[in-house]
Amino acid sequence: MEDPLEMERSLQLRKHARRVMGAINTVVENLNDAEKVSSVLALVGKAHALKHKVEPIYFKKLTGVMLEVIAEEYPNDFTPEAHGAWTKMKTLICTHVTAAYKEVGWAQYPTAT
Repeated sequence: MEDPLEMERSLQLRKHARRVMGAINTVVENLNDAEKVSSVLALVGKAHALKHKVEPIYFKKLTGVMLEVIAEEYPNDFTPEAHGAWTKMKTLICTHVTAAYKEVGWAQYPTAT
């Protein structure tokens, strides 16, 4: 999908966005439980590698866009400290998801780092 209006109207995209934010929420709520964080992100990575065939580079792109949107939507709250925390979250997500891709032997992985 390239048309913003089509994206806005897409029930499938909306449903997926809720799942994405639900997974991120679970990670945030469990930051003190490394095993839970790893488990959630491994499931996401494996599903996207094996079932959906999504290249892992898109996780890096998506988390980057999320940071931009958060900064735009909440400029007064997106302090340097908040930016640093979300940057760490982005790294955490990408690290765990790409590890899951490696674990399942994702064939295209070297082109996506």
